[in-house]
Amino acid sequence: MDFRQLQYFLSLYEEGSMTKAASRLNVVQPAISMQVAKLEDELDRKLFTRSTHGMTPTPAGRQMYQLFRPIMADFARARALIQQTDGELSGHLAIGVIASVAQGVMANVIADYTAQHSRVTLSVSEGYTPVLCQAVTEGELEAAIINQPRRRLSLNTHPVLSEDFVLATGPLHKRLGESIALRQVTKLRLVLPTRYHGQRDILDSFALAEGLELNPAIEIDSMNAILQLVETTDIATILPRIVVRGPAATGKLKVHKIVDPSLTRQVVCVTHPRRPPSPAAAALIELLVKHANNGQRLAERSTA
Repeated sequence: MDFRQLQYFLSLYEEGSMTKAASRLNVVQPAISMQVAKLEDELDRKLFTRSTHGMTPTPAGRQMYQLFRPIMADFARARALIQQTDGELSGHLAIGVIASVAQGVMANVIADYTAQHSRVTLSVSEGYTPVLCQAVTEGELEAAIINQPRRRLSLNTHPVLSEDFVLATGPLHKRLGESIALRQVTKLRLVLPTRYHGQRDILDSFALAEGLELNPAIEIDSMNAILQLVETTDIATILPRIVVRGPAATGKLKVHKIVDPSLTRQVVCVTHPRRPPSPAAAALIELLVKHANNGQRLAERSTA
């Protein structure tokens, strides 16, 4: 097998159709078909099955993708590093972020980063912590910003942010004090992320430690949907302070500190232990840490 065959195979696997893969690689469809057929002959394995829904990888195809995707990602990063002869960052960078970080600071981070490093193309994926960790492990993402899991990770972790969860209520909610005990919070009508969401896992663990249980009236994973619901109804929510900074500053939400106990989360950046962050990734992580901590300070002032 050669580099071109692997490149065509990966593109076909990720795009799921000959037409999309050909467009992505800027080649004709027969070229992809021929190279993948040669690869199948060499391996004596069927890598795809053709159907009305496109090209579906076989078990052998999925195994090959898992094995070669990290290798090809390493090759791309190495080539980008060698080509950086003038000191200016270049190449392609793929990272992942959890929803609360995307909601809170990511737009400003991207705007500043692209202004400083215009030769870097950037791909930012939003997802759950387990999915993002798996993507870093398999080489699909160079780094990911996640809630620090309770279990030990096989990935390298770098601190990004430590912040508290707050109770947020809208104009239609009954008046509450500046602070409220977690036991009282559990008695309110709440909208929270589902149990698939990393934030919910953190909140449930705090409640369990206090012998309490969170029984939300509504479960939604979308941060925007939660904020809009709280702003327009009498239902409350528990979110990281940085997420509610904007609505609190404009008076759309009232923020209450949760006490007895206070709820704090750790946000970290994960990278693969055998694939150190490229200069492009390191620059983005540094900028994200700066924005996240500045955002936290602004959030504390605006919700104080």
